[in-house]
Amino acid sequence: MGMTILITGAGSGFGALSARALARAGHTVYAGLRATTGRNSGRVAEATAYARRHGVDLRTVELDVLSQGSVDAAVEAVLAETGAVDVVVHNAGHMVLGPAEAFTPEELAAVYDTNVLGAQRLNRAVLPHMRDRRNGLLVWIGSSSTRGGTPPYLGPYFAAKAAADALAVFYAAELARFGIETAIVVPGAFTSGTDHFTNAGHPADESVTTAYDELYAGLSAQVAERLAELTPPGADVSLVADAIVGIVDAPHGTRPFRTHVDPADDGSEVVSMVADRIRAEFLTRVGLADLLAPHHLA
Repeated sequence: MGMTILITGAGSGFGALSARALARAGHTVYAGLRATTGRNSGRVAEATAYARRHGVDLRTVELDVLSQGSVDAAVEAVLAETGAVDVVVHNAGHMVLGPAEAFTPEELAAVYDTNVLGAQRLNRAVLPHMRDRRNGLLVWIGSSSTRGGTPPYLGPYFAAKAAADALAVFYAAELARFGIETAIVVPGAFTSGTDHFTNAGHPADESVTTAYDELYAGLSAQVAERLAELTPPGADVSLVADAIVGIVDAPHGTRPFRTHVDPADDGSEVVSMVADRIRAEFLTRVGLADLLAPHHLA
């Protein structure tokens, strides 16, 4: 039986691919987009045409993770139409490129706003419903940078992804007794098939960037090129969408806590295995082993 799924940042990249893949798998999928009647109206039309062409239940909903009002309205709209939100996919994110020093504190806050606070806004809107039902699934789209190899000039973005990962880990334990499951998907560096590098933001303080260029000239391009070279042939972003479908379709209570999709293998999986093992061991030591998996419905 299909579930109702809400995905943030579903206009392109991982979000759009996952929305389509989950709809093909038989679920009712709401692709959350900003400016559905404005600059993203074309993407709404594409999603509608895709649903008609493939005979799937793919819908769009206005959802700006930067606005609590927008997030609340999106959740209310989905609940009004379907009566339930079974799965939330925290996918919305924005990459920035440049030396960390060149970003103003306000720019750094904006990166956190999209990548961290956006998920918090959606959780506050949807979790009361999931807690009442004693059931649900949160899928967090993380980044291998949180625990893997980290090239420079991506610091603010990587820091925000690390913060979101930490938040996901704590939510997992705090929601387990409500029967709400957590799954963290950890993509590696996919340099094509997403708009991350194309739409990346850049720091405002050009004088600092210029100073760094004396010793780090061309570094941003070098990082992008080397990441592309490390990615083996056939490593398509659709692998991430496939992983999300597999997680959603797995029986409740059996889903892996963390799933890596990292063809370039930057080492994140090795470090995460240790970190997640230590987490499980410590929760067990303090008598909270029951928080390692969602409780089943009574």
